[in-house]
Amino acid sequence: MPARRKGLDALDLEILRLVRERPRTGLLEIARLLGVARGTVQARLDRMTADGVITGFGPVLSPAALGYPVQAFTTLEVEQASREHISAALHAIPELLEAHIVTGQGDVWCRLAGRDNEHIQQVIDGMLTIPGVRRSTTVISLSEVVAHRVHPLAGMPG
Repeated sequence: MPARRKGLDALDLEILRLVRERPRTGLLEIARLLGVARGTVQARLDRMTADGVITGFGPVLSPAALGYPVQAFTTLEVEQASREHISAALHAIPELLEAHIVTGQGDVWCRLAGRDNEHIQQVIDGMLTIPGVRRSTTVISLSEVVAHRVHPLAGMPG
């Protein structure tokens, strides 16, 4: 098996740009726009997927459009020995958008989506019933200044 290349070249970046800007465009059209063979585009996408550069192709959903316009960030203090159990319990909460074990104050950082502030409180109250979760600290997001993004790390505009 040939060694995998590290990093992205100009063609990889152009393919990613087109896939991001025109997610419903087919491979043949992307190849035509870039002046390369369809197989080249497919091989590049396959390689970037295998290398973990591309992590998904599905639609990006809006919590607000789904009826969850309020976002909050909650830091949980947990018993370290219970982290695996707590992680499994957190995974079962649909309003939990993401969770990270962190350094500094608190142990687990969570991003939540809710219908309103009361719903966020209900979600947090449920989290506090998980064995091993000691306490929480929460802030409500007033507005989003920069949306989640990764493209600038690849040298692409955000």
